[in-house]
Amino acid sequence: MNHGCAAAPPSFGSVSFERVLLSHRSLPPRGFHLLMLILGLISLAVGIGFVSIGAWPVMGFFGLDVALVYLAFRLNYRSARRRETIRLAGDAFTVERVSAQGDHRMWRFQPFWLRVILEERGDGWNRLLVASHGRSLLIGDIVTPADRRELAASIREALKRWRDGLNPAGAAAHQRPSTSVKP
Repeated sequence: MNHGCAAAPPSFGSVSFERVLLSHRSLPPRGFHLLMLILGLISLAVGIGFVSIGAWPVMGFFGLDVALVYLAFRLNYRSARRRETIRLAGDAFTVERVSAQGDHRMWRFQPFWLRVILEERGDGWNRLLVASHGRSLLIGDIVTPADRRELAASIREALKRWRDGLNPAGAAAHQRPSTSVKP
């Protein structure tokens, strides 16, 4: 006989929600290589034109331009290694962050008390936070505002399912239509 102990949710120990957030890069690596090839060929052609009229020092500046564009794109792609993994598994809601340098950080929250806060600003921008027991954590800052809205809704739904799993009778009562008939 079970006296006052809550049963574990049906999916206790298994992953009931997981989302990996990656920053978007609009230019794939193949497009980057093609862009650098075209930029290099244009710089070479124009540089040869300047060399032919005797302005040979200009050729070095064309090479410098191509090198700076290459460096800017490489730094941009390096920052694309950032990612966040948001997971609801068992009795833990975790956020794992990997920086562009490869540093790992992890935060753990108890999902029963977790609040999902989406702060909207007037200019279309927003912030997504998870908070519990006086601690809060900004999440999803590497995705677009629309993706943060969708993520907030997904996390809220996953938490609702998880909490309903703790009390299946209460969840069924909320979903069952009333069958009482008034005379």
